[in-house]
Amino acid sequence: MNLDNFFCAKNIAIIGVSRDPKKVGHVILRNFLDGGFQGKIFIVNPNADKIIGYKAYKSVLDIEEKIDLAVISVPAPAVPEVVRECGKKGIRDVIIVSSGFKEEGNYSLDKRLESLLKKYKIRCIGPNCLGCFDAHTKLDTLFLPRYRLSRPKEGGISFVCQSGAIGSAILDLATEQGYGFS
Repeated sequence: MNLDNFFCAKNIAIIGVSRDPKKVGHVILRNFLDGGFQGKIFIVNPNADKIIGYKAYKSVLDIEEKIDLAVISVPAPAVPEVVRECGKKGIRDVIIVSSGFKEEGNYSLDKRLESLLKKYKIRCIGPNCLGCFDAHTKLDTLFLPRYRLSRPKEGGISFVCQSGAIGSAILDLATEQGYGFS
């Protein structure tokens, strides 16, 4: 299975970017910008025209370019509709950082999401995940701001973790100890 879009995507849609710098979607956008990501970023917020100088699209369907990866940060009840729009757009890889699914006992919403992912053949990391980070490509979908969670330098270590708390602790330790991540 090729997972390149989760680490090397060139065109990324961040769905749920808020004007509020404390909100998760805004933090993810800032992490891309502050980290030096060289690809194209498209932001989606149906209630804004621009956010920090970036055009805000009402829907991912309004973006004319091909999107390699969608990062979804909207309230859980809105996630199925966003995933449906991603499917219609032809986006086959998504990261859902939103929480509020079976981890909170919302099994029916989780089943709806699972059904849509299967219908549109979308590969998904999440929901309720910390995100992905690649030090080489500068792809950073982590929802913790850089001043709270250090990012390691470029290197050869790859790390996958089920726990966001453990994952963020490892990133902090790796940075502090000078280890590089891929």
